[in-house]
Amino acid sequence: MEPLNFKFSSTNVEYYFDVSFQQLNKLVDKKKTIVLTDDNVYEAHKEKFKDWELIVIKPGEENKIQSTVDEVIGLMIEMEADRTTTLLGVGGGVITDLTGYIASIFMRGISFGFVPTTLLGMVDASVGGKNGVDVGVYKNMVGVIRQPKFLFYDYSFLNTLPEWVWSDGFAEIIKHACIKDAVAFNQLENEDIDSIRMKSSVLFGLIQRNVLLKTQIVQQDEFEKGDRKLLNFGHTLGHAIETQYALTHGQAVAIGMSYALSLSEQLVGFQESTKVREVIQQYNLPVNGNFDMKKVLEILKMDKKRVDKNMNFILLEKIGKGEIKSIPLIQLNKMVQKIKIID
Repeated sequence: MEPLNFKFSSTNVEYYFDVSFQQLNKLVDKKKTIVLTDDNVYEAHKEKFKDWELIVIKPGEENKIQSTVDEVIGLMIEMEADRTTTLLGVGGGVITDLTGYIASIFMRGISFGFVPTTLLGMVDASVGGKNGVDVGVYKNMVGVIRQPKFLFYDYSFLNTLPEWVWSDGFAEIIKHACIKDAVAFNQLENEDIDSIRMKSSVLFGLIQRNVLLKTQIVQQDEFEKGDRKLLNFGHTLGHAIETQYALTHGQAVAIGMSYALSLSEQLVGFQESTKVREVIQQYNLPVNGNFDMKKVLEILKMDKKRVDKNMNFILLEKIGKGEIKSIPLIQLNKMVQKIKIID
C-alpha cells in the first residue's frame, strides 16, 4: 500500500489508489479516530464500519450547513476528542466538505482524511482542500482551504451508487476534459456510463487521471489566484441554480456548462458547443432547465468569483482549453437572459 505524495503550500498529502477500507488501520489509530459519514453510506456499508467510532448524519446538500457543524462538534466533545484526534470523512462531497471544515476549526485545527465514496467525490470534491458550508441559497459561502492528510480510494463503495449519482460524477469529469484534457474528451465521446462501468480498468484509470489533473492545477494555484479558477467552468451559473431549484450538483453544473458554451461562442468564438452538449446529454445530464433567470442573476451577484462589478467567468477557447474572462455584471446579465438553448 504505497501512496503517491503531493506537495501543497503547507503540507504533503498522500493519495492511496485502489485500496481496501480494511487497510485504513495502517494509516490511523482507531482509538484516536472519529469517522463522519451519512445514513446512506452507513446503511449500504455497515460491515465496513465495525469497531470505528462513528458520527452518522442525515445525507444531502441541505444538511451542509452550520447547524450540522455545531451538532457534529457537540458530539465530538461528548466523545472526548482532542488535538490528537483524526476526523475521517467517509462519503460524497457533502461529507468531505463538512469533514475538512469541522477539522479545520475544531480546537483550531486537527488532522483529517477522506474516503470519498461517490464518483463526484473521488474526482473532484475531495481533491484540492476546499471545505465549507452553504448559507441559505449561497453555495460554499463559508469555509477554508486546508488540505487533508490523505485521500483513500476504495472503489468498492461505487458498487452501491444509484444511476443519478454516476451521472453527477461525470459532470465534473466532462468539466475537466473541457478545460484541460482534449484526449479525455475524445474518450468520453466514444464511451458512455455503462461501457465505462463495465471495464474497471477504464473506470479506475479515468478516476486517477481526473484526480491527478485537478491536483496539478491546485498545486500550481492552491488559493485560486489564477488557473485554479478554470475549475469553476459551469459552476458560476450552476451554483446559482443548484440549491434554489433543488438540483443535484452534477445537474446544475451541466446546465451551467451549457450556458457557458453559449457565452464562449459570443465572446471568444468557440465553435463546438453542439459537440459538448451532446456529450453532456450522453451521460444523462441536462443542458437546460426551467428557472427564473432574474432570480438566478440576483444570486449570482453574491458569487465568490465576483470582483467589484465584474464576474470572473470560465469560457472555452476550444475543447481542452479553458479561459478566464472578466465580464461586467451588467453585460453578463443581458447576455445570459438572451440565451436560448434547444435540448
